[in-house]
Amino acid sequence: MKFIVRILVCTVLMPWLFSCAINPVTGKTELMLLSEEGEISMGQETDPQIVAMYGVYNDWDLDAYVENLGDRMARISHRPNLNYEFKIMDSPAINAFAVPGGYVYFTRGILAYLDNEAQLAGVMGHEIGHITARHSAQQYSKAQLAQAGLGLGAMVSEPFANIAQLAGQGLGLLFLKFSRDNERQADQLGVEYSSKVGYDAREMAHFFETLDRMQDHSKGGLPFFLTTHPNPENRVGSVNLAARKWQDSLGLTDPKINRVAYLQMIDGIVFGNDPRQGYVENSVFYHPGMQFMFPVPAGWQLNNLPSEVQMASNDQRAAMVFMPGSEATPQAEAKKFIADNQAAVSSSKDVLVNGFNAHALISRVASQSGTVQILSYFIKKESHLFVFHGFTSDQAFDTYQGTFEKTMTGFKKLRDSSKLRVQPDRIRLKKTNRKMSLREALSQMGTPRSDLEKMAQLNGRELTDQIPANTYLKVVEKGR
Repeated sequence: MKFIVRILVCTVLMPWLFSCAINPVTGKTELMLLSEEGEISMGQETDPQIVAMYGVYNDWDLDAYVENLGDRMARISHRPNLNYEFKIMDSPAINAFAVPGGYVYFTRGILAYLDNEAQLAGVMGHEIGHITARHSAQQYSKAQLAQAGLGLGAMVSEPFANIAQLAGQGLGLLFLKFSRDNERQADQLGVEYSSKVGYDAREMAHFFETLDRMQDHSKGGLPFFLTTHPNPENRVGSVNLAARKWQDSLGLTDPKINRVAYLQMIDGIVFGNDPRQGYVENSVFYHPGMQFMFPVPAGWQLNNLPSEVQMASNDQRAAMVFMPGSEATPQAEAKKFIADNQAAVSSSKDVLVNGFNAHALISRVASQSGTVQILSYFIKKESHLFVFHGFTSDQAFDTYQGTFEKTMTGFKKLRDSSKLRVQPDRIRLKKTNRKMSLREALSQMGTPRSDLEKMAQLNGRELTDQIPANTYLKVVEKGR
C-alpha cells in the first residue's frame, strides 16, 4: 500500500518566493516557485528522508560504478554546475527517480532488470533530464498554486503521516506524477546525454519495451517506474528516431553497449525482498537481523520500510505502525509521544510483553478530520526500544482494539534458527554452452517452468529468441 505524504504549503511558500525564470533546456520563461537555490535546498532536505525511507544498498563497487557514469553525464548536461549525487536504494521496486538540486536514485530492483551499460546510461540521462528541465520544480509549483496537497483523504491518513514521521515537505515530490510531455522531454534528454558520452541510446527504447512486456503480463499492475513516469505515446519509436539523429550528428558509428561489463557489476545483487530486513510468512512478521517477531492481522496490507513497518486494514479504516523509539525507557517514550502529539490520555499502565518491560497507552489525538483514538505499546528489548501505534476513528476504536492488542502483545524474541538464517535471492550469471532458444537455456540453467516468462523479462528477451553460445544470462539463485 502506498501511503502518500501531505505537502505542507505554508512552510514552503515563505522561504522560496515565486518568480519568472528561464528554463535551462528550452530557454523559455516560466513561472517558478523555486529558485535554483531553493531547488538545491529542497534536495538537501529531501535526500535524508529518502535514504531513511528506502535505505542505501551497500555495494561500494556498484555504487562507484553508477556514480562514475552519472558524473560523466552530468558534466555534459544543461546544468553541469549542480552538485549531483547518485545513489542506489535498497528496494526491490523497479524504479529510478530524481528530486530537485541534482539528486538521482536507482533502486536495486531496476538495476537487476537493466541489461547493459547503455540502458543504464539512457535511464540515467532520463532522470538527469527531469532535473535539468526542472520538471519536479514545475510540478511542485503547479501543486502549490492550486493548493492541492496530496493527503489520502481517509480519517487515518493525517495521524498516520504524523506518527510515522513521513510528513516532510520534500517527500511529497516523490508523488508528484510527471506529465506525458515531461516524460517525452526527459526521454529526448536521456537520448541526448547518453549519446554524447558514447552510448547506443536505442538500448533505452529496448528497456522501455521490457517494461511494457512486464505491464502486459502483470494483469493490470504496473512496474513502479511506469506509475511515476507515465508512458508517452509512441515512446519506443520516438526514442529510436532521436537516437539515430544524435548518432548521425555526432558521427557515432560504433556506440557503446557494454553488456558484459554491466552484468558483471550486478552479479550477486539482491533480487526481490531481502528477508534479512524483515519478511512476512504465514501472517507473522520476522526480523532476523533484530531477532524479533510479531503477528500481522489477516488480510492487512504491510509496507516494510527501513525506518518502520506500516500496516493497514483493507478498508483503510485502521492502521498500525511499528518503529524504533529514541528514549531509554518505555515510560519516557510514552511521555515524549504524549507531548509531541498533544495527546489526551485515556489510560496508561506498565505491562510485560512476553518477558519484556513495556508501557501500554490509550490516547486521543485531534486531527483536521476529527478525533483519532490510538493504542500504543512501548516495548524495551535488551538495548532497543520499540514502539507500536494502532489508530482509527473514535467510533471504530472498539472494533479494532482487539486486533491492535493481538499484534502488539504478540511481539516476542525470534529464536527459530531456520528463520534467523534466511538469506535473500540473488542475481547470478550463467553462460550458455551452445546456441539454443532462451526457453531451453533458462530451463537448462534450472529455472522452474513457472518462472520462465519472468526470467525472460529479467533478461530483456523473448523465450523464443535464439541465444548464441557463450552468452551470459541472468538467473535467480534462491536464498531461503
